Amino acid sequence: MQNYLIKNISIVNEGRIQQGDLLIKNGRIENVNSRITRIDTNVTEIDGTGKFLLPGVIDDQVHFREPGLTHKATIYTESKAAIAGGVTSFMEMPNTIPPAFTQELLEDKYKIASQTSLANYSFYMGTSNDNAEEVLRTNEKKNEVCGIKIFMGSSTGNLLVDNPSTLDKIFSESELLIATHCEDERIIKQNLEKLKTEKRELTAADHPAIRNEEACYQSSLRTIQIAKKYNSRLHILHISTEKELQLFSNLMPLKEKKITAEVCVHHLHFTSRDYERLGNQIKCNPAIKAPNNRDALWKGIFDNRLDVIATDHAPHTLKEKGFYRNAGGVVIPSPSGGGQEGAAHAGLPLVQHSLSLMLYYHSLGKISLEKIAEKMSHSVADCFQIKERGYIREGYWADLVLIDLNRSTRVAKENILYKCGWSPLENMELPAAVTHTFVNGNLVFENGKLSESPKGQRLVFDR
Repeated sequence: MQNYLIKNISIVNEGRIQQGDLLIKNGRIENVNSRITRIDTNVTEIDGTGKFLLPGVIDDQVHFREPGLTHKATIYTESKAAIAGGVTSFMEMPNTIPPAFTQELLEDKYKIASQTSLANYSFYMGTSNDNAEEVLRTNEKKNEVCGIKIFMGSSTGNLLVDNPSTLDKIFSESELLIATHCEDERIIKQNLEKLKTEKRELTAADHPAIRNEEACYQSSLRTIQIAKKYNSRLHILHISTEKELQLFSNLMPLKEKKITAEVCVHHLHFTSRDYERLGNQIKCNPAIKAPNNRDALWKGIFDNRLDVIATDHAPHTLKEKGFYRNAGGVVIPSPSGGGQEGAAHAGLPLVQHSLSLMLYYHSLGKISLEKIAEKMSHSVADCFQIKERGYIREGYWADLVLIDLNRSTRVAKENILYKCGWSPLENMELPAAVTHTFVNGNLVFENGKLSESPKGQRLVFDR
């Protein structure tokens, strides 16, 4: 195994930026110091002058579509995009085909990842209305599985869990973190029927009216009430509204919280005003909403009501979104009615550009590098109790990303690595670049070139 000495870097870690060197040996961080001299010929030296070293991003919510939906994405293709963007570990959702509703199906995904994933990985156990006993078998793997996923609203297919006895049993007996998608199905249906009577045709701009603030708030409130009743470890995904923030606390350190919250990069970047420009390219569940919500979510990051930043990376083909590329390569709406709200699939691809997007906001003075490392790495590791990752500490696995703040990158068809081949950020100039990504000490991405022989590892949890 190759060892590396990264010299002359600005190390971003645990609320500080320090100048120094870092030695990677046998896959782990061997030494972090102000100056390290190479004494071993089996060490490759990398000059990091002018660059910043951050812990690799850990994305706690992605959809990599394998098995069953591999025309959209695979664990291999999306993990490749992830490492190009500085994401060294991911946690993937159960809504594949078939859904991961049994321990055997869950382990099938781990097997695929062990053979093809370039990043480290974990997979959520899926929940249906009638598999509570099977879900609770995951207690035996509490140090090997990131968590249990419950769709409190039917974002995808028939995955809605609304059986009170199922919910009570899982919330009362699970020894793992329970991650929830919170939208109230009854409110969504009422909103949809009301709009159908008022309008001849629904468009992407109607999506936040259908899946509105109240649908999110009521579902999150109900879920938190169940979790408090049983003292469960609850993590609510993709908070998208100002109103929901009042449900979360910032009065204790993250490690002491029983109820935590995630925000996604698209809810921090887009608002309802962007539907006019991008239409169903930014259709997702929960919906991107009015600008006041985005402003409140940014405040939630800084006052620690929102604990982690993730992507909810959810690729679909352009055709499924109601678009195609013209002869010039430009993404335009399909003439077959792709603009209709009900016709387009919900979700957007983001994992290659999440860190770069936050670095864009850093360039605007909106967020510090230290806060980016906290919310995208440190806090994710703490929230999920991931063992020996998420920090730049001696003895920890060397999951690291080197960035150049003076090297801009334009998001373009030619450099998008998602299998679906498009991004809602196309043509955006990102004012920083990921130059190197290390996974378990292996240099897997360097100045646009990928090394695909080292595979990622299964994440381990210290619970």
